[in-house]
Amino acid sequence: MAKWLCLIALAFLASASLFVGVIDLRQVAPDEVWPLIRDSRFPRTVATLLTGASLAIAGQIMQQIARNRFVEPMTSGTGQSAALGILMTAVFFPTAPIGIKMGLASGAALAGSVLFFAIIRRLPPTQPLLVPLVGLIYGGIVGAGVTYVAYQADMLQFIEIWMNGEFSGTLRGRYELLWLAGLAAALTYLVADQFSIIGLGEVVSLNLGLNYRQVVMLGLVMISVVAGLTVVTVGMIPFVGLVVPNLVSLLAGDNLRRTLPITAMAGAGLVLAADLAGRLVIYPFEMPVGTVIGIVGAVAFLWLLYGGSRLAR
Repeated sequence: MAKWLCLIALAFLASASLFVGVIDLRQVAPDEVWPLIRDSRFPRTVATLLTGASLAIAGQIMQQIARNRFVEPMTSGTGQSAALGILMTAVFFPTAPIGIKMGLASGAALAGSVLFFAIIRRLPPTQPLLVPLVGLIYGGIVGAGVTYVAYQADMLQFIEIWMNGEFSGTLRGRYELLWLAGLAAALTYLVADQFSIIGLGEVVSLNLGLNYRQVVMLGLVMISVVAGLTVVTVGMIPFVGLVVPNLVSLLAGDNLRRTLPITAMAGAGLVLAADLAGRLVIYPFEMPVGTVIGIVGAVAFLWLLYGGSRLAR
């Protein structure tokens, strides 16, 4: 039932996205309607769907690896590390093609994720709320480093493009990398049962015959690819990987084989709804989707922390 409700909501939001914008389609010449939809509205809609779905799944996988409900890539240093990788590429390899930027951003995101998990492994398991707090501090430190390097290189306006996600510049030919992020997220469904097992802990996973380190590294690579591609293409969009998996878990349980499709659709719907809100709130101007979700996500994050004893593992 939940899947059908998500599909109906996505269909409605996607249809609305094709017709909402500064340019009113009713005032456009008939021969210009299709080029506008093909080159701008449709790519933007697809980009929001891919971004929301992949970020939500990445957040769910990260929570399984960390065994904590309150972490997600864009607030735990992974997104900030990806932005640092992009910035270093722009400083040292300014003429590098987009594929190189994508690779370096994903590599930096992977390094940032590995360091984050190395830090939280030392935290006491009886204090689950320390994990998100450390993640926020760690992400803030990395983000401050990004700002400092950008300031020294006179690139503050340049880096702001990636520090706050928005879709206003999404056009045909400028969003296709997100299909790779969507593919990386979709492939996690093939090993959903293994990610469910590692959520039980390393000892249980090894006793069940699972190669714990291999599955964890697979998850970290997936998270890093999604974070790197998302930041390169549309910028950082926080809280999607935090709010959506928690809500889905409350409604549908923790069986990833069953909940991953719902998580993907709910994440896509959240980002698409936020993008539509950003287009309408101060029409004919736009509010970045990262700002809209940041407000909603911050409130949801506080609510999750308040009920932490019920959600924490």
